[in-house]
This record gives sequence, structure tokens and C-alpha cells, in this order.
Amino acid sequence: MDSYDDRGVGSGSENGSVGPGPGQREDASSGADRVSGPGPRGGMAALSLPYQIVAAIALAAIGLVACAQLAMVFLHVAPSNTLTKQHGEAVDDWIYPEFEQNWKLFAPNPLQQNVAVHVRAEIVGADGRHTTPWMSLSGEDGKAIRGNLAPSHVHQNELRRAWDFYLSSHDNENRANGLRGELSERYIRRIAMLRLSEHDYGGTIERIQIRSEVRSIAAPGWSEEKISTRPSYRVLPWWTVTSADLPENTEGAGK
Repeated sequence: MDSYDDRGVGSGSENGSVGPGPGQREDASSGADRVSGPGPRGGMAALSLPYQIVAAIALAAIGLVACAQLAMVFLHVAPSNTLTKQHGEAVDDWIYPEFEQNWKLFAPNPLQQNVAVHVRAEIVGADGRHTTPWMSLSGEDGKAIRGNLAPSHVHQNELRRAWDFYLSSHDNENRANGLRGELSERYIRRIAMLRLSEHDYGGTIERIQIRSEVRSIAAPGWSEEKISTRPSYRVLPWWTVTSADLPENTEGAGK
């Protein structure tokens, strides 16, 4: 039997539990079953309105730049058309020298030579003036690539593309054939000075000279073709180093 006290609350004689009294309704859902409110917001929605506006503007700007890059590269590699004829100079200013494209990988006659770029410098120090031996810039890039599972794009392509840029904008007498020629000279000088600044020559670099060494790739053993692998050189004139040729955050050239 269940008995009721004066408050109308029954006490179970069998299990000692307290149940609802007359006129009382048991809650149909426990705490675990109650519907919880909306959780915390994530992503941009968690930002305040000013930050949401800034983030939206930044994403829009990045998207516009990406679309412009794709359009410029497409116009650069596309056959001559009305747009490239009218705006070819603007396309070239955007593409060169960092984003230049070519199809040599798929050419019917791919490159069959090894090309190395060397540099030497004229140093003025406490012991007078002297000239350094030739240093292989391509060789140093090769050392950085060998054994590296994820080599730097700079070590793989920067120097090679800069040299190709120079050759395409100069004649055989090393005379620039326009504004691109002057740009290519400044570009390769800066690369050379950046690499030279990693070495201590005990003085200041006043002049630099660059040359290329070209060796034909030997024919395979099963071929009867005779190919000379003797190197040929193209030596550029001495260039006087200016402040524009120096890497950033340096006070002197190659000190």
C-alpha cells in the first residue's frame, strides 16, 4: 500500500521512490533529452561585424588577383589575338620576369645541353684589390636540390629563368634590344649579388662578371652519334655594383 502525507506526496513502500502526487504531472523529458539552444558560431560568423567586412574585402581582393593572374597567363601563352595586340605591353609587364611560360618540355626538340651560370667578383679590402675565382651559381643550386624531397622553386628555376630572360633580350654582342634587356640585366645582377652576399670575401664587392658554360649532353652508349662535350663560354662585360643591385637590409656590397 502507498500512503500519502499531508502534502499529497506519495511515498512508495516498495522502492522508496518519491513519485508525483495527485494533481501533479511528471516532467516528460529528462535533462539529457531537453532541446539545447544553438551552439557557438564558427568561421567568419564568429567574428564581429567590422572584422567580417574586412575579411570579406580581403577574400574578394585575393579572388580578383587570382582571376587577373589566370587571365594574364592565358593571354601570354595564347596565340596572337586582338587583346594581345592591343594590350601586349601590359601583359608582358605583368608576366615578366617571374611568371614567364614556355613549352620547351613538350617541344619536338627538347634541350640537349647543360647550361651553368658562373660569377666572379672584384673585391676591395684592407689588403688591396683582388678578383675571386669563378663561382658556379648553378652548382650551388644543384647542391641545394640533391637529396631534397621538396626542393625550393627558387633553387630550381630562378637562375635558369633569369639567364633565359637575359639571352632572349640581348644579341650575341650582349647589347640589350629594349627595355626588357635592361630589366633582365638588373634582374640577374641582383641574383648574383644575393648569392655572393652569402660569402665573406673580406672586403666590398665593386664589380661582378657573369659567364655561362654550355656543355652538350653526350650521346647514349648504344648510339653511334659523335657529340663533343667540351664546354663553350659566353662571358659578359664587368658590371659596376650599385645600391640597386644589393640585397635588402644590407649596408654594403659583399662586406
